[in-house]
Amino acid sequence: MARGIRFIGAAADGESDAVRPEPPVRQTRRVSPPAPGAGTVRPRATATPAKMWAGRLGTRTSRRVEEYTTSIAIDRRLYAEDVEGSIAHLHMLRKVGLVTAGDARTLEAALREIRRDLERNEFVFDSGDEDIHAAIERRLFETVGDVAGRLHTGRSRNDQVATDLRLYAKSACRDLMLAIAALQEVLTRRAQQHRATLMPGYTHGQRAQVISLAHHLLAYVEMLQRDIGRLEDAHDRCDVLPLGSGALAGSTLPLDRRSVAVELGFASISANSLDAVSDRDFAVELTAACALTMVHLSRCAAEVVMWTSSEFGFAELPDTHATGSSLMPQKKNPDVLELVRARASRPIAELGALLNVLKGLPLAYNRDLQEDKTALFTAVDTTTAALAVMTDVMRVLRFNRRALRAAASDPALLATDVAEYLVTMGTPFRAAHELVASAVRLTSAGGLTLRDLTAAQWHEMTDLPGEDIVDLFDLDGALRRREIPGAPGPRMVSRQLLRAATMVAKTRRVVTLLARQPGAAKEVGAGARPGRGQPREAADRRGGAGKPKG
Repeated sequence: MARGIRFIGAAADGESDAVRPEPPVRQTRRVSPPAPGAGTVRPRATATPAKMWAGRLGTRTSRRVEEYTTSIAIDRRLYAEDVEGSIAHLHMLRKVGLVTAGDARTLEAALREIRRDLERNEFVFDSGDEDIHAAIERRLFETVGDVAGRLHTGRSRNDQVATDLRLYAKSACRDLMLAIAALQEVLTRRAQQHRATLMPGYTHGQRAQVISLAHHLLAYVEMLQRDIGRLEDAHDRCDVLPLGSGALAGSTLPLDRRSVAVELGFASISANSLDAVSDRDFAVELTAACALTMVHLSRCAAEVVMWTSSEFGFAELPDTHATGSSLMPQKKNPDVLELVRARASRPIAELGALLNVLKGLPLAYNRDLQEDKTALFTAVDTTTAALAVMTDVMRVLRFNRRALRAAASDPALLATDVAEYLVTMGTPFRAAHELVASAVRLTSAGGLTLRDLTAAQWHEMTDLPGEDIVDLFDLDGALRRREIPGAPGPRMVSRQLLRAATMVAKTRRVVTLLARQPGAAKEVGAGARPGRGQPREAADRRGGAGKPKG
């Protein structure tokens, strides 16, 4: 139980297990779960019904139904977004004359105090709080009395929840983009250190051709850049304000939705109220981006697990990032990497769960959508934690240059070089391929390698100067011959390193622009917006962080 948390009333059995770990980058905004059964039941406030919707019902809801439908253990982390959205909504109500200036000041001061209590882990939850929105409203009634009832003017929990989740998702996209950029930066730095470190490249799990360790590490930088591009796209999809859509049909009140969008930093407002309250595409896209990011991290983790094995010996984890065995004294295990690999299944599974929640829903809002947060929070939390630990591991991983070069020294890795040399001398590629394959068969049968063939033997097989072919079996020279764009040649790797550094810097600039509030908000589809959906200054990011030039 976190310091300072108080919870009034008995919690449902297992409630604490329902809360996912908090993402480190956002912990200052989170409230930890209470211990089950902590505290005593507080008498309900008389200024508001037990539930904000209870006026229609003649009796209290069954306790079992309450326990089954509550989501406070999951959505309490949205408290900052909920208060932020309420304050912006309140400013708009005051602006259009639906709330007096005095009432607005009273309500805003109370909302800010509630947020401070939540930030300090001093907020007192009640066992009847079914979600964070109800908890904040209850506390607001307890603080200021009946004037609290004015805040919900022109607003439904349907558009309120959708707004909170979009605010959270936008911030999560930016945080994840920065976390990926930090990992890319470490990979780029390690690649710079190992530009001259040769290693075998693999296909089908078999040694294939000579590359550099730098080129291999930079391949993950490219994968991660696509993840950044997907997160930037997901941010654009999140950047639409649903508040003002009401339960499903807007409002008869003169609400100024654009002013709320501007205050909350949304680039546009939703164009259809039915779609606005029921749309969770943005959550699906963010969850999908997390799932694919975790797939890439899992692939990297799996390779490092292999590399640190005695069979490969390409790398070693320092003791600070390894574990041991309770039985076998000699063991040094890469548990942290194995867990990254395993936990990739979480966002993958949550993506399927979220799609299954949505697939049969008629318009507009349905309570099924309460389950969106478990899926989204799990995906974001898992990815955030994995990015942090992979960044640490790749920063401290020790590479064995000698073992890597020894593995790359197999002359068979240069068989393709011989075939391509024959092509340059006029031999059709298929004929060259067959000739070299025959040489591999002959040498293998005799316990030899291609390097063991003499210049005379090569001349006899090819009718070409054998000395030129013998000279091909030079590892460093083999790498220097690969200088077409995207290849592992030293000059191409230098370009790739520059590209990687540029991408990291650009991502950080773009995240700053994404976090900046727009000067005006448009209705979705109402004319082209600069920079793929962002305000005026976002024209600077055309092409996106995920799509660098060059």
